Amino acid sequence: MAMQAENGAAGPALDPLTAASVTLCWVIALNKPFYPLYVWYLTGEGVLVSTLTMVAGLGFAGLALAARQLPLATRFGLPFLGICDTVLAGKIFGQAAGTELFLAPCVMLAALSFESREVWWQRGLAAFSFLAFVLFHGRSGQPLYGWSEAHLQSLFSLNAFSVACLMSFVAFRYAGIKKG
Repeated sequence: MAMQAENGAAGPALDPLTAASVTLCWVIALNKPFYPLYVWYLTGEGVLVSTLTMVAGLGFAGLALAARQLPLATRFGLPFLGICDTVLAGKIFGQAAGTELFLAPCVMLAALSFESREVWWQRGLAAFSFLAFVLFHGRSGQPLYGWSEAHLQSLFSLNAFSVACLMSFVAFRYAGIKKG
């Protein structure tokens, strides 16, 4: 029989770390459709190829929806999917657009999303993030679209700003959460 959660939804209440991960999943999923609009605003082109970045939004939404049944999978999946999404964005936009900066919040999420007894999940995700950087930094080949230098600078600024916003939001959301 399902328990009534604090917010009135059926199912067990989420632990604080999973609840924080769900918040981040929704923030990312709901922001994904806007990224191609930002690209269009900044560059006026490449919008179609930039819509490929929205694919991961479905994954983030799925993680949020599965959180009550699979809390550890949600907490693991958030940084894991973020790493995979970052690698995809690196292929779409190329290294000069600065998309690999998104690996930083992925490592941050790996460090914050787990209980003390789940240290190997943290270490594994941190290692996976570093491995993704080592394997793809400078090796992602040509971007899927031929961005001009000026456009790449604009995209780099957008991505750097987005990473700073995301990392600040993560810090605010996870602040004060006690780990067991």
